[in-house]
Amino acid sequence: MKVITDFEKFPRIGTNTVLAIGNFDGLHLGHQKILKFLVNIAQKNDLLSLVLTFSPHPEKILKKGRVHMIQTLEQRLEAIKEFNVQAVLVTPFNQQFSSLSSRDFVQEIAIKRLQAKEVVVGENFRFGKKRHGDISLLRKVGREIGLRVHSIPSVKKHGKTVSSSLIRNLLQKGEIEEANEFLGKSYEIRGKVIKGEARGKTIGFPTANIQTENEIAPPGVFITSTRIGSRTYPSLTNIGVRPTFSQKELCIESYIINFNKNLYGEKIRINFLKKIRDEIKFRNPRNLSLQIEKDLQVAKNYFLDFFPEI
Repeated sequence: MKVITDFEKFPRIGTNTVLAIGNFDGLHLGHQKILKFLVNIAQKNDLLSLVLTFSPHPEKILKKGRVHMIQTLEQRLEAIKEFNVQAVLVTPFNQQFSSLSSRDFVQEIAIKRLQAKEVVVGENFRFGKKRHGDISLLRKVGREIGLRVHSIPSVKKHGKTVSSSLIRNLLQKGEIEEANEFLGKSYEIRGKVIKGEARGKTIGFPTANIQTENEIAPPGVFITSTRIGSRTYPSLTNIGVRPTFSQKELCIESYIINFNKNLYGEKIRINFLKKIRDEIKFRNPRNLSLQIEKDLQVAKNYFLDFFPEI
């Protein structure tokens, strides 16, 4: 998959495209439906499958940073690649780009620059200055200039419309299992292992403390899997402020089951599978240690079918 991160230097690709447009944050079930349709149409009509996405998220510019992203850009691009998309253009979203009229966006960007013959978007797609453009306008302009428009209906699950905003809300509340259902996969945090205060080691549970660029850290104690290099290990992960030790700074720490190697400086991936409990303050470290023993047993029971050796 070809990735272009500088819109002004986007090459004249010399072939017609079918274009999917969106933020695609989280690449949830709705996004997956769009990309599957995109690739299918591209193959049928001998077009290049192209995704136009944005970084930063438009609301970070238009609403001054209120959006916490589900994925880093790296994660988003890797997820898009899994659907066999041929090219992705990551457009730097800024005030100049946001000032494009709806018609100019279609004519100057989609048609002239990206050579789109067909475009694929979600049914709630909005575009152009002040988000004035919608599917009706897109279809109208499309008829005028020969652009075929495909509007993909939203995915509904458990009576709810799957959306990035819904998933963000669930993750921020620690409701990981429901969020995972809408994502169609487990939520993942990536980061580097850094030195902590070794609190876990003093109570018998040495943990890997993670520094991450992910913007959402679900609060609580979770059953997780931790990927180190090419191997995946069962783990128990706590995200919170460690109230038993009167901490205030948010900490992400993972206890990797049956693992005792030094991980400082290593880059790891943590996938969140099931929430065990909220983080609570214990009377003393001993009581915390006893609770972790119980949490660990819950995690081991969960993993028996996958890691029988634990």
